[in-house]
Amino acid sequence: MIVVSGEALMDVFAGEPTATGVQLDARIGGSPFNVAMGLARLAQPVAFFGALSHGFLGDRLMQALQDEGIHTSCTARLDAPTTLSLVGLDARGVPSYDFYGEGAADRRLPLHALARVPAASAYHFGSYAMVVEPVAGTQRALVERESARAVISYDPNIRLNVEPDIQVWRQALAWMLPHTALLKVSDEDLGLLYPGRAPAELAREWLAAGVSLVVVTQGGEGATAWHAGGEVSRRKHDLPVQPFDRPAMLNEAPGEVIEQFWMRRSLAQISKLARRVHQAATKVMLPHAIHDHASRQRRGFLRQSLRQLEPAAARGEFPRRTAL
Repeated sequence: MIVVSGEALMDVFAGEPTATGVQLDARIGGSPFNVAMGLARLAQPVAFFGALSHGFLGDRLMQALQDEGIHTSCTARLDAPTTLSLVGLDARGVPSYDFYGEGAADRRLPLHALARVPAASAYHFGSYAMVVEPVAGTQRALVERESARAVISYDPNIRLNVEPDIQVWRQALAWMLPHTALLKVSDEDLGLLYPGRAPAELAREWLAAGVSLVVVTQGGEGATAWHAGGEVSRRKHDLPVQPFDRPAMLNEAPGEVIEQFWMRRSLAQISKLARRVHQAATKVMLPHAIHDHASRQRRGFLRQSLRQLEPAAARGEFPRRTAL
């Protein structure tokens, strides 16, 4: 079982103007919510630990979880509204977000809800639910409870229009480092957290702090991963991107990374994990419309480019932060 913790909300896209306003298209979303969906689609047992409203939008989010086979026994329902994220796309298809969620259900997850969280092999945390209270305190308590016996995954996914103080995000990351086995962060987030710092330098510091695997995604340019045995990069691919799909895909792909981290059973198999890490990291920009044959071609390229890691894995140079 993998438990994903954090926010579930509605992404609201602006459509065409009308005579009296503008059309809006509301879609289920939220970074952790999308990670849970991605894991379920990888046929992994997954539960969602977060709070949904009792309103019709909360009902829609709950229906989506249940339709995907995601366990909802630890999903709380509260008398509070659902967060709305208004998504605008610029000429390049890059999204911007305006959040309307003060006092919303996803931010009010209470501490007593921890009693409903099942024992699991892995727990994923991320996005603004780790920096707004009281949900952040509830999630930190879960990290403290489980980090000694389970894999902890973390993706900061910074949203300054929710919490504008970047120091709060830095403090959340610093607190998570000694508890985290798998850290995924985008180059955009790195630019906000530590402008001017080299990703490799930061990765070395985070590995020294206790992280086992650091993955930095670089949008259409690919991704880079660091671990005790070395560094591997996957550079720009030529597969097409549909901008409208980008918000969900950016959040859904970490599920594959978490799935593989959780499933591996020996040091010698970590090289296979590295392959899938980069497969997932490059996959984040791909729309659902990409055909399977393109995915197979990409996997073949990644297998070839990451084969260099196998000798290090065989020598046992990958740390095992927790018993898997």
